[in-house]
Amino acid sequence: MQLTHFKHKTRHGPDYRHGEQVSFIDIRDTFGMGSIRVGNWVNAEEKALAANLIFDSLADLAYLLALPPSAIGLRGTLNLAFGTGGRKGVQAHYAPNQRELALAKNAGAGALAHEFWHAFDHYIADKVFDIGDRSGPQRKILFASDCWLKDVDHSPHPLNQRLLAIFDATLLNESGQDKHDYVSRSVNADKTLGTRYFSQPTEMMARAFEAVIESCSGIENRYLVSGTTQPASMDLYPDIAHRHTIYTAFQAYFHPLGSALSR
Repeated sequence: MQLTHFKHKTRHGPDYRHGEQVSFIDIRDTFGMGSIRVGNWVNAEEKALAANLIFDSLADLAYLLALPPSAIGLRGTLNLAFGTGGRKGVQAHYAPNQRELALAKNAGAGALAHEFWHAFDHYIADKVFDIGDRSGPQRKILFASDCWLKDVDHSPHPLNQRLLAIFDATLLNESGQDKHDYVSRSVNADKTLGTRYFSQPTEMMARAFEAVIESCSGIENRYLVSGTTQPASMDLYPDIAHRHTIYTAFQAYFHPLGSALSR
């Protein structure tokens, strides 16, 4: 899905820019990002179009999560790359060593929400869980979803309990005593393909996040997320009823977090 395909696409959501052109500097300053890298092979037209698409998508995330826009940059720790390097066949990826969310020039559309969750999952881990000293050269990169699965001790804060409730709602059944069918389907997908990817807690949570954004938000933004409602891929995502349950858990966490950050 090439970037230019989005030039005339209608996005259904609030008008944050009032028709104005924005720049990658505007993205950095508005959303509190760290560094931003744009590839040398991105021409001026592509750069301008991408800036608008990414700005609107990050603004949609802030709006949907009830966060102040400056919080999207995770206190200046989240870096952004567009059209630089990349991996063959990969729309986008989050590089935890660099804390960088990288979007491919012509194939990154639809993957931003998924990768943002990876960035948040990484950022919040040591804010919630007791994972010890992370400064050594041999430090292992941990995500909050991994810590949840391993039952790592966490700080007893009301917001932390609400974050844990997101993992519970996504990965456990209604009784909380067994894994959810979503997890079983993810495990089966890995068995079929002879890999271990879809059943990783980090990936299950990222897919759940993007699925909720696409199905429950009331905003249509195919640059932010797309493809979670396609019949061919539904087994890899929470079903519609499950998405609404997860969405409720997300709201219970992010809304009070946004209120606290806005004070």
